[in-house]
This record gives sequence, C-alpha cells and structure tokens, in this order.
Amino acid sequence: MEKFEEYHMSFIDGEWTEGQSDRTFVDQNPYDRSTITSFSLASVDQLHRAFKTAKQAQKEWGKTKPEERRTILEKAAAYLLEHRSEIVDIISRETGGSQMKANVELDLTLEILEASCDLVDQVYKRREVTSSIHGKKNEVYRLPLGVITSISPFNFPMNLSLRTIAPALALGNAVVHKPDIQVGLTGGSIIARAFEYAELPKSILQVIQSDVEVIGDEMLTSPHSEFISFTGSTKVGKHIGELAGKMLKRFALELGGNSPFIVLSDADVDRAVDAAIFGKFIHQGQICMIINRLIIHKDNYDEFVEKYVERVKQITYGDPKDPKTVIGPLINERQIEKALTLIEDAKQDGVKLALEGKQIGNVLTPYIFIDVDNKSKLAQTELFAPISTIIKANSDEHAIELANDTEYGLSSAIFTTDLDKGRELGLQVESGMTHINDQTVNDSPLIPFGGNKASGTGRFGNEWIAEEFTVTKWISVQNDYRTFPF
Repeated sequence: MEKFEEYHMSFIDGEWTEGQSDRTFVDQNPYDRSTITSFSLASVDQLHRAFKTAKQAQKEWGKTKPEERRTILEKAAAYLLEHRSEIVDIISRETGGSQMKANVELDLTLEILEASCDLVDQVYKRREVTSSIHGKKNEVYRLPLGVITSISPFNFPMNLSLRTIAPALALGNAVVHKPDIQVGLTGGSIIARAFEYAELPKSILQVIQSDVEVIGDEMLTSPHSEFISFTGSTKVGKHIGELAGKMLKRFALELGGNSPFIVLSDADVDRAVDAAIFGKFIHQGQICMIINRLIIHKDNYDEFVEKYVERVKQITYGDPKDPKTVIGPLINERQIEKALTLIEDAKQDGVKLALEGKQIGNVLTPYIFIDVDNKSKLAQTELFAPISTIIKANSDEHAIELANDTEYGLSSAIFTTDLDKGRELGLQVESGMTHINDQTVNDSPLIPFGGNKASGTGRFGNEWIAEEFTVTKWISVQNDYRTFPF
C-alpha cells in the first residue's frame, strides 16, 4: 500500500527532490481544511535544470522501440489500477470530488494510457506519396517533437495531466509537467510515481511542484521546449498564446466554456431533465465543458423548469467521503467568493430565482435562476459552480442563435426526437463538440477533443494529438538519374 502523501516533492531527473525556493504550500482538503501534505516549492533554477536534462534525455528516448514505450505505458496503468483505492481516496480528498467523480477520473486516466499504447508506432512510420518527377520516391514520416511543456488545472488533475503526458511519451517526447499545486499529488506526484514504477528512463518525465509566484512564465519561455499544452482559464490561455507566438512555439490550449444545453420543441423533457442534472452538477459544476446555460424552447419551458427544480432539490451534498454525496466543496474560498458575488449581482439585477441555495463551509448548494437574459453577465460568465441559468427560446432556430451568442465554443448538447434535425442543428452550433440527446460533459481519448473561439485551439485525442505532438518530415529518394535543364 502506497502512502502518496509522502511524495510531496518534485520529481526531477528521476529523483524525488525537495523544492529549493523559500516558499511552502500546504495542501488542504477543501471540505474540512484538514492538511493532506505540504510541498516545498521548486525554484526557477530547478525548473531550468529539468528542461535542460529533459532535452538531452529525449534524444535517446525518441529512438526507443515502440514495444519499449508500450510496455512502460502498460506498467504505469497497471500500477494505477493496483492502487485504485488509495488513488480514489486522494482524488476525492484533494479535489473535493465525490466518490463517483474520483472513480470516473481514474477510469478516464486508465483509458488514456490504454489508448496511448496505440500511438507508439506512429513515429518513424513511413508513408509513401506519389511524385511527378520520374524515378523519385517521396516518403513522409512523423518524428518526435522534443520536449512538451504540460500545465494542468485543479478540477480533473490526473485525467487532464495524463491527456498530455501519456501520448507525448508514447510518441517519443519528453515532458516537463506542472500540476496546479492545490492538487499536486493527484495531478503530479502519483503520475510520477507510476512512471517511476514503470521504469521510465530518468529525465523523460519531470514533475515540477511550484506556482507562478515562484517561477513566473519560465514554464512557457524555456528554449528547450517545443510545445506548450495547457488546460485552464481563457485569460491565461491568451497570455500563453501571446508568448508562444513571439517564440514561434507550437501550443494546444483547452480553455474556458459556456456550454449550452438546448431542449428543442420536440424533445423528451423527462430525459432532458435527467441529462441536465448530471451535466450541470457533476463535480459541483467545476468542469470546463459543464452545462453553463439551459436553453429551453418555449413549448417545453414551464414543464422543464418545474421538473428540473424538483429534481435539483433532491441532490445530496456534504462530505465527499460519503458515497451518497453528489455535491461537495468548491476548491477554495476564492471560488466560493466568486460564485457568491455572481449570485448577489444577479439578484441585484432582478434575475428571478426558482431555487435559492446556501453556503455551508466551502459547499455551495444549488441555485437556479430562470427567465435569464442571454446577454446578461450571469449568462455570459463561466460559472464553475452549482448555479443554473435557464433561458427561454422562442423557436428552435432562436435556441441555436442564443447558444452561439457567447465568446466561448467548447461543448454543447441538443435534445430532440428528430435525430436528423439534431445533426443539422448540431453542425450550426459554434462549438468544438455537440452531443445529441446527451449532456455536455463527454470525453474520450479517441475523439477530437477541443474548442473553438475563446475556448481554445488544438485537439486532443489519438489521431489528432499525434499531429500536435510530432513534426512531419519529408524525405525524397531519387532512384533513377534525374536530368536537369542546366
């Protein structure tokens, strides 16, 4: 049995290393504020060393046989599976997630590792392309890109960290990874321990336990990194895009969302309510692709509101250790304050409340606002809390207009009994993903996961991440003597 709280260090050059800055972070359970562990934060010098040695080590790692990389990924997955109960416990305690959320996150993580095993033979694989020049043979290869900078958030830290780390390693890259320090064990240390167990060569995965107050933009500006993979806020994503653009560095950004859940005139209201409950309140609404706006056709509006409110009243909340708990705490006091400010501003603006929640420590019970103006601050803000906004649409076409009236474009959902119409309208929604007769929170390592507009750029998922994390090389071979015009 592993005591993961003991891995409260950075993992640099294959060694568990105490941070050399003068700062310490106390990792607390967001539900009861009990201390889980304490991190001494890594310094800028340690970060620079990690990038430099990763760059050097990647040259040999990129030449390893596919079978070797596959074996390491499989062993890392086996380690996580072997320690499932301890890991689920840490995920729940560190993120404030319910037991269901913690199990879902670990399952998604295991799926990513399994799917990444299918990527190992994608580098150095030869593809032939026809040539207009007699006797010339064109060959196209994917090569490892080099060192990937990985930065992950607090909400699904293990899943969203491995989403970058596993395919990057599978494709022969090295990774320098920084999790959100609030979830340093789940997003960093457990992952490092799994790959240490799997005997990944040292320096190929570096895990830096620090924060921006210590290291600033150094994770982004290192000359030894070829790519930045970031999941987090749109504000930070724009900053990363600006810095990366100046350096001509490639990047993938999965940012904020304002996902619409659209119920058309012909929808099955009961099924729509079932989906909306899950898609709004899983992990207290702290998911980038969570339902942020419920857009309901006027013909179904009253029925939907009535049934939705009654169902929400039944949602359990409290200690995430209780298997019956659905809504646990928000990650920290700052998120609570932000949510309460949004609620009070909406009330001051006269937005109608169908259900008023309450604060119990860091737990916020559900709020439901109805008859919301789509252009209001409440509707246009990524809420990241158990706050529902319900908007009335005058027609199906109006519902799509409302859905698209946002700066974001990550996920979306449409409920209808006419699947052809659902597909047609789904193509009109300006988001990277649309789910027909489902809710907005869907993920898989086999699909093109990502957003449009201010929700980011780039796509995760096997076929698409292979393009992101490799560089394309053209080699031509002139088999017959070529006659030149001079």
